[in-house]
Amino acid sequence: MRALVQRVRSASVRVERETVSSIGPGLLVLLGITHDDGPEAAERLAGKVRSLRVFPDAAGQMNEPLAEREILCVSQFTLYADSSRGNRPSFGQAARPEHALPLYERFCEAAGAQRGRFGAHMEVELVGDGPVTLLLEA
Repeated sequence: MRALVQRVRSASVRVERETVSSIGPGLLVLLGITHDDGPEAAERLAGKVRSLRVFPDAAGQMNEPLAEREILCVSQFTLYADSSRGNRPSFGQAARPEHALPLYERFCEAAGAQRGRFGAHMEVELVGDGPVTLLLEA
């Protein structure tokens, strides 16, 4: 399981011009799930995301945890793209929807995250908060 985590001032997800989720300050998580992932990976990664100390403290250092800030999680099978051969990525390492959906839901529950719409063509909008983008793996 992989997560691309971006510190944001705000983020939202639209599907067919309807806003399905939006947050203020917090974290936008793009979540990729592979075949070998299970419930324990979802729980472990959710805990890691919630515990990240990437917000500025009084001295301006990245030392504060998420606390009362929000999380928006968007499923992102393309985090498992393989483009090592040719120009068209292969997504063979991404989990099939029937395996990925329950794990996506479990991650969101454990992280207390708002959600995009799994499997939908989503428009994700964000206002970043500094140069903070992390790749995490469970």
